[in-house]
Amino acid sequence: MRNGLKTSAIAGLAIGLSVSQAALAQSSDQFYKGKTVTITIGFSAGGTYDLFGRLVSRHIGKHIPGNPTVIAQSMPGAGSFVAANWLFTVAPKDGTAIGIVSQTIAMEEALKNKGVRYKSAEFNWIGRATSNNEVQVFWHTSKGTTTDGAKTAEIPVASTGPGSPSETYPKLLNALIGTKYKIIRGYTGSTAGLLAMERGEVDGALTSWNTMKTTRKAQLDEKKAFIAVQYVLKRAAELPNVPAIVELANNDTDRALLTFAAASGDIGRAFLAPPGVPAERIKALRDAFDATMKDPELLAEVNKAQLDFEPAPAAEVERLVKVTLATPPALIEKMEKILAAE
Repeated sequence: MRNGLKTSAIAGLAIGLSVSQAALAQSSDQFYKGKTVTITIGFSAGGTYDLFGRLVSRHIGKHIPGNPTVIAQSMPGAGSFVAANWLFTVAPKDGTAIGIVSQTIAMEEALKNKGVRYKSAEFNWIGRATSNNEVQVFWHTSKGTTTDGAKTAEIPVASTGPGSPSETYPKLLNALIGTKYKIIRGYTGSTAGLLAMERGEVDGALTSWNTMKTTRKAQLDEKKAFIAVQYVLKRAAELPNVPAIVELANNDTDRALLTFAAASGDIGRAFLAPPGVPAERIKALRDAFDATMKDPELLAEVNKAQLDFEPAPAAEVERLVKVTLATPPALIEKMEKILAAE
């Protein structure tokens, strides 16, 4: 009986290996034909992560061999850590799962954030749709419409959770230049934070400049909303009178710390796949993504919506991730202490 069970087990294992090897032997065209590829978005609807995730989902399918169906799904939570961890540990590793998560993904790993259950360099990076300029927005009734004003009174700001830019940047400014931002957690994305600001629950929220100029331009024009700081290394041409965060540093060490934080904007709205996906399928996805960035129909949508658009290939995103992970330990230690403070 034992020999029979052993023989059955070996036979079952052999069949399983045979099926697995057969799947791996399939060409990308054969594999993807009739399949569904899911793009998981780590934030709620309304912000640019959601916007670009759904934009790519509408066009990339025709460039992937076999022309699979492509759908987008939201998985908000913890500044997109929920989605990032799921993509790394749970999502299918066969090429049918793609994700778009926070641009600070590598920075939070470097900082040893307790919520991190992934390794940024082990993701299969697919490419970037655009770099990103995140800005701190305040309602006109707030004293925090300038950074100097935020030093004189406690200013409540919306946060999507520890590790998200909406919490990291205000904490850095509190520690390094003396602002008094009060972190209010519990918001699922930038849109929820902006709505809370408009309702008076908080004074300010973090979002992208792209979101403000495309969905809330009237608020800026009517001076109902103000931008106090932009989280980039250099002022954007469209915001010449708003300071870049690195300009606010009082010394070289603080400037290096703010540079480390703001550099995540170059990772921007980047797409990734889980580790362990067969190399041929990753190549197919990267080639499809690069082709999608040149797709006339996608470009027409970008132009119509007046979106910021600065694509980069997977190799450039991988380089940026590795540079972030190589940040000197002393700088990491200082930033960890700042972010751990309540």
